[in-house]
Amino acid sequence: MLKRFLLFLTLTACSPLLCAHHVLGRPAYSLDEDSTTPPSMQVETQIGKFYITYMVFPAFPSPNEGGRINLYARRIDTGAPYNGNVTFRVRDDSLFNDNEETLGTQPPDDNVFRQGFEFRNAGDYIIRAEFEYEGEPYQIDFPLRIGEPSAFGPIGITVGIIIFVLLAVNLLQKRRVLTEKIKTAHENNRS
Repeated sequence: MLKRFLLFLTLTACSPLLCAHHVLGRPAYSLDEDSTTPPSMQVETQIGKFYITYMVFPAFPSPNEGGRINLYARRIDTGAPYNGNVTFRVRDDSLFNDNEETLGTQPPDDNVFRQGFEFRNAGDYIIRAEFEYEGEPYQIDFPLRIGEPSAFGPIGITVGIIIFVLLAVNLLQKRRVLTEKIKTAHENNRS
């Protein structure tokens, strides 16, 4: 009786493992080197008549290494996926840069628009996904960081400037006080 009970417990515990063919909710046969890597960002937004979801793979894109963008677009009212083409463009994320390059135009692949990329230089970029639906243009911009972030970001630069200004004011005040003492000493010697 005890043997049967232990056999029953063992088979019950092992049965999900014997028939499971999904890992984390995805079919095991569809896994590749990119599938187990989490995206660097996953953003869901609503624009016009569409819900847009986009993801960037791998989690930390590096210069001279390939990556990809996955974009999903579906109607808000019906949930139907967008079936046209999506054009992906890129530009540097700098204040005075208007140069924009086209990465490619992608048709839907199983309701997903996949765009590969490879950047030579580390930096901050803006990716734009564009499409047109019923004569209305749709543009979705999102940031993309390639490589390690700079040690001196905007906050670090601001703190550095504040420290520099405080030190400069302190030195100027000391110099002014010292100059006043010297003037006072010269006036006292004359009188």
